[in-house]
Amino acid sequence: MKKFFGPLLTAGTLLALLYTVYGYREQNEKLKSEMNTVAPGFLEGGDIGKANYIDSLTHLIDSLHDEAFTANNAMGRYELSLQHLEEVNPKAAKQFNDYLSNETE
Repeated sequence: MKKFFGPLLTAGTLLALLYTVYGYREQNEKLKSEMNTVAPGFLEGGDIGKANYIDSLTHLIDSLHDEAFTANNAMGRYELSLQHLEEVNPKAAKQFNDYLSNETE
């Protein structure tokens, strides 16, 4: 069980990250469809409207990058803490793994 926990934790982290990216992608598509309701490829307001639209997309990309970075840091700390617990108190680590695998679904 111990040898599979690290890869499972990494896979879970990647799935959570992909889920977050997919959610932002859907929000981005919804924003694009709302902006193009007048005519496809045309944004109302001229250059100011286009600049605001680009700024909103840039802000969305930056916030997604920040959230992914924070999630990766948290998952890395979680993995290191669990490895340390396995070294210091294997019984507690086993209880934690059992609880994580069976009780949190």
